[in-house]
Amino acid sequence: MRRKIIVGISGSSCSILGIRFLEVLKKMGIETHLIITETAKKLIEHETSYRTEDVEKLASKIYNNDDLFAPVASGSFRTLGMVVIPCSMKTLGGIASGYSDNLLLRAADVCLKERRRLVLVTRETPLSHIHIENMRKVTLAGGVILPPVMTLYSRPKKIGEMVDHLIGKVLDSLGIENKIYKRWC
Repeated sequence: MRRKIIVGISGSSCSILGIRFLEVLKKMGIETHLIITETAKKLIEHETSYRTEDVEKLASKIYNNDDLFAPVASGSFRTLGMVVIPCSMKTLGGIASGYSDNLLLRAADVCLKERRRLVLVTRETPLSHIHIENMRKVTLAGGVILPPVMTLYSRPKKIGEMVDHLIGKVLDSLGIENKIYKRWC
């Protein structure tokens, strides 16, 4: 099977994380299937110097979030898994409840039901009891919650180094060998 990953960028701050993830996957030659929510499109242009079209060019294939007939909505579309980066609390809540009313939520639901890796880079602080309960539900269903936590043990000198550390951790959680960040040992 060709290495394929579904990438979701949802409407939460830190859209640069999803952009950098796509850049790294492209460089690694991994096929990416991208879903960007409408709010995420607005945040990309608000928070970064990228246009949505620039981000879409990083992906192998792009899907409209309203297209529930897209291949990634089916369990027969085999992938290494899916990463939602960043993952809003709204998206987390939809995934946790199995409420698949758009393609991003449906693709995540498919990953869980097919027992494929689902990594959610949840972006919110502080967390409410509802957020924590939704994270618990997704974890019990087989998903991985990987919040963008700062790391300082590698003594980063630039924000980009901290972003790459997180991207390396996401790749690790998918079982993809990488040397994008400095490891502890």
